[in-house]
Amino acid sequence: MQTFPRARAQACDTHSLQGIRFSNLTSGLHCVDLVCEEASMASLQRSCLSRTDLFFGGGLGKQKKSRASWVGASLNTSRVIKAHRNDLSPNEKPQSGRSDSSVHADNPMARRCSGLCSPADEYARIDAHEKETTVSWREECGVVGIFGDPEASRLCYLALHALQHRGQEGAGIVTSHNGSLQAITGMGLVSEVFDESKLNKLPGMSAIGHVRYSTAGASALKNVQPFVAGYRFGSVAVAHNGNLVNYNSLRASLEENGSIFNTCSDTEVVLHLIAISKARPFLQRIVNACEQLEGAYSMVFLTEDKLVAVRDPYGFRPLVMGRRKNGAVVFASETCALDLIEATYEREVNPSEVIVVDKDGISSLCLLPHRERKACIFEHIYFALPNSIVFGRSVYQSRYKFGQILAEEASVDCDVVIAVPDSGVVAALGYSARSGVPFQQGLIRSHYVGRTFIEPSQKIRDFGVKLKLAPVKGVLEGKRVVAVDDSIVRGTTSSKIVRLIKEAGATEVHMRIASPPIIGSCYYGVDTPDTEELISNRLSIEETRKFIGADSLAFLPLERLRKVLKEEASTFCDACFSGAYPVPPENHSASKQVKSTV
Repeated sequence: MQTFPRARAQACDTHSLQGIRFSNLTSGLHCVDLVCEEASMASLQRSCLSRTDLFFGGGLGKQKKSRASWVGASLNTSRVIKAHRNDLSPNEKPQSGRSDSSVHADNPMARRCSGLCSPADEYARIDAHEKETTVSWREECGVVGIFGDPEASRLCYLALHALQHRGQEGAGIVTSHNGSLQAITGMGLVSEVFDESKLNKLPGMSAIGHVRYSTAGASALKNVQPFVAGYRFGSVAVAHNGNLVNYNSLRASLEENGSIFNTCSDTEVVLHLIAISKARPFLQRIVNACEQLEGAYSMVFLTEDKLVAVRDPYGFRPLVMGRRKNGAVVFASETCALDLIEATYEREVNPSEVIVVDKDGISSLCLLPHRERKACIFEHIYFALPNSIVFGRSVYQSRYKFGQILAEEASVDCDVVIAVPDSGVVAALGYSARSGVPFQQGLIRSHYVGRTFIEPSQKIRDFGVKLKLAPVKGVLEGKRVVAVDDSIVRGTTSSKIVRLIKEAGATEVHMRIASPPIIGSCYYGVDTPDTEELISNRLSIEETRKFIGADSLAFLPLERLRKVLKEEASTFCDACFSGAYPVPPENHSASKQVKSTV
């Protein structure tokens, strides 16, 4: 098995990265600056071709159009995106009748590219029962990248399993093998999308993977990542966790200049920006693209010979790096994915950092503007697994401390402490320890139903609560119960939980919430509803208590939350609790008025 030294050789292209200083990494990874010398940049631009072509994932042959780009967001499982434009042949037509991410013959995007459909068909749904009415989607997803392991696709599959809690609607893996990229994506859980036969179709020493969920209406196969595209100088795949707040303006500008979009995902604009960059080196194309992005992005890119990890200047979303015993380098959204595939956690990918891994080793570059970090505190409250290290902190210890603070701030006479599983368990343990009231398992969670917060429609949420939680009467009957949950969003789930507990015979139900009231929508990759749907934005705590039917209700005070973070408090984003947004979103409605803290 090949190992990868920490030292990185000189830039691979003599004219490609003249303005970039690579650090000597023999003693570890270091961030260095981009030196943008006018002469070298001008020389670089003159050396590049003025026309860039980005090809849809199959069936276009050598067709090209100046200043226009085609993106292949879906790819036939047996189809290979060739490394160069001239490798494509008219015989490589997309196949129909696939159950996975094939490029269907009746795909409206493919028809449009070949002149067989009108612009009105561009967003025609793969599923006849679904109609997408907007192109701005917020996602909370999980990403994985692996370089230098002969079992890259299988390790990626396992790592995605570990990140399954971050999204259950779709999954995908792309590998690099013999100078080409191969992809399989599909709807459903990782275990539903992949089996041994599909993993056998994904050979190679490097891979990236993605699990996703979407907001209402966006559950479509064409939106499942990683996205793959071919352009003039090769092929590229990308997996993205986050949300681009300037997506609408970027897309409008690209479409005005001839770009054609195949998906409703903000991630696709990244591929278009890479394709139209005047720079020849791929790394410089990524830098040029990221310089135009605003918002949250933790991304992994895969080319024929490189794995690249990028994190936005604010570091909203997590991204960590580890290494296996054989030297293989691994990137993942959480350390729990590293643990499962026996990779040792080394560090976070820093905000503004671009890490390049290839056959020569690892390069670490700081190419983006430096900002004060604004890591999402909601990762520690809800999304991340308790056994993960996120933003350099133990998620378990954070939630345990939140529960202890609740017991200090909002104690109540009770007989038993229970958790709303699973995300409320650790906070409930902390509450029990500090209050001295025994913790018991009063609610049993079915693990065959998705998390209500991230399913695509309210109808499914309402039905899912009844399927997901079952009360234990022996624990609850005749008892004064404290129920600890991680958050209250719309309030519909909490009201059903209170009713379930009371129907099981509890005499009192006291809800304790291990986060402050959510008063604002998130624009950086968490699927919170519009502001007007947030119950704490509309109602006082007492009014919310009455709405959910609890005997008492208390939230974690925002001031105490910040005290837990100590001197790092200013480096966390708590906009959903405070309304102070580091990057104001564009085109927000009157109900989403925000203030900038920058």
